[in-house]
Amino acid sequence: MALIRGAGRDLRVDFFRGIALFCIFLDHIPHDTLARFTVRNLALNDATEIFILLAGYAAALVYGRKLDRAGKLSAGADMAKRAWTLYIAHIFLAVLFIALVATLAERSHRPLYLAAIGLQAFIANPLHATIDLALLTYQPAYLNVLPLYVSIMIGIAPLLILLRYPRTLLLSSLGLYTGARLFGWNLPTASGHGWFFNPFTWQFLFVLGMSFARYGRPKLPARSTDAIALLILALGFAILLTTWIEPSLARHVPAFIAPLIRNIDKTGLHPYRLASILALAWLASRHWHAAHPFMQSRIAAIFILIGQYGLSTYCASILLSFIGRAILETNHGWLAQIAVNAAGLLLLWAIAALGAWYKLKETKPKEPVPNA
Repeated sequence: MALIRGAGRDLRVDFFRGIALFCIFLDHIPHDTLARFTVRNLALNDATEIFILLAGYAAALVYGRKLDRAGKLSAGADMAKRAWTLYIAHIFLAVLFIALVATLAERSHRPLYLAAIGLQAFIANPLHATIDLALLTYQPAYLNVLPLYVSIMIGIAPLLILLRYPRTLLLSSLGLYTGARLFGWNLPTASGHGWFFNPFTWQFLFVLGMSFARYGRPKLPARSTDAIALLILALGFAILLTTWIEPSLARHVPAFIAPLIRNIDKTGLHPYRLASILALAWLASRHWHAAHPFMQSRIAAIFILIGQYGLSTYCASILLSFIGRAILETNHGWLAQIAVNAAGLLLLWAIAALGAWYKLKETKPKEPVPNA
């Protein structure tokens, strides 16, 4: 299938978004060995940070151009319309996902699936849970990224004009991030806890992505910044090693450092997680060039295509990952793992290819209708 190309389009963004979407698929399968080599096991951030940073990058390209061409009202309205599309996709995905989990729980006699996903509220009071689902105040496991995306898009749409004033935009966004970190601001949920991905903090990563797209990479000393980025990633891996990969090593961590390591939270986008994704973004933008021969390969084309149809492939990755989880919980041998991973990647590519086919079909000139 032909990839989407155009003036100013950077296929690296699509490529890394495709990689992130495949990582999301793998990370939601507990017994998948391949998931040990995804971003979350190599750096102190995961595919979600990549997804949100690149979402902001893409939003600035699309709506920034609309802002310049048609003005703030039209651009903001289009951004709000996109948020509505994302909301509808989330509700549709939630219905399918809840039905899938319930079906697998019943057919495989694994009622623990319902608790693992957080469906007790839905079972206890379906009416209230449905209302809360529509209000985004009920977010079962696996279903909390799109609400974050929707809330950020809705919040930024009326303020899109600030894209022309980068310092004001960045300082405002940083102020909101800092206030949420210091005072615990978060949107409410029906359970009384805040959102798993706090929109007041995660919006800063989205805004940074918008700024990079609009104004380019910060002008910093290249070699020294490379060294700092590598140091951040190395320290992050050391933290992962002692808290996630090999917790037995935690006894070697000095007592005064241990609390700092344990409190690197994902919900509030801890500053170290933020530094980690920015370090990755810096190194990728510096050393992974769009003209690299690998970007012309068939392997790269698979992930580029998946990244170009991110909404449909994201929704599919959530459904496919739980099916993969159910399969590997009954048989997690090597053959089963290879089959699940290969089938997941193939299906994500097929869904993206179908989207590309429809897009190509719609852009072809229509044949004239003969007179009756």
